[in-house]
Amino acid sequence: MPLLPIVVGSILAVLAIAMVGFIIALNRPAGPVAPTVSGIPCDQLEHTQVHYHAALQIVFHGVTTNIRDQTGIQSDSAGNVSCYYWLHVHAGEKNVIHIESPASQTFTLGQFFDVANAWSRANGYEAMKLDSTHVATFTLGPEDKIVVYIDLGDGKGATVYTGDPRAIVLKQHEVITIEITPPDVKPPPTFTFPSGT
Repeated sequence: MPLLPIVVGSILAVLAIAMVGFIIALNRPAGPVAPTVSGIPCDQLEHTQVHYHAALQIVFHGVTTNIRDQTGIQSDSAGNVSCYYWLHVHAGEKNVIHIESPASQTFTLGQFFDVANAWSRANGYEAMKLDSTHVATFTLGPEDKIVVYIDLGDGKGATVYTGDPRAIVLKQHEVITIEITPPDVKPPPTFTFPSGT
């Protein structure tokens, strides 16, 4: 029995096993894996296949409040990013929701709030809900009312939206304003997207 084919075959088998192990190690998440929320996973990299931006303004009794920086971007205790939810907010672009996914699909404001709530709770912050009695971190009082405006950037300006705010589909350069009134700020504050978004 020739010894050379057995030795070469054994070496190739060991190299193949080592290569598979190396590939698995490279694809392992950098930190704890964040759970999938409302069908949206937290991936190690930002996706570029689908990438657009919508804006969310929250006005509580006449005062605009920013969404917390890095919402939807999970970091470890050293501050290293471990994953990005497909819906997230970068610190340098206040109130701009980045929609970044590997495939074209429809995303809603409700899904963004679900991600924001899960992210907030996982990082020790207060809940970020959107329902009939909550908008972000605010709980509505008995005299409060929710008024929602949508500006699609089509020149028509902000128009009142009367449906369920959770069902609003996120679109490119759409500005969604949720007001907790009184007072009702008419028209809602204007929003300018940062250059390059």
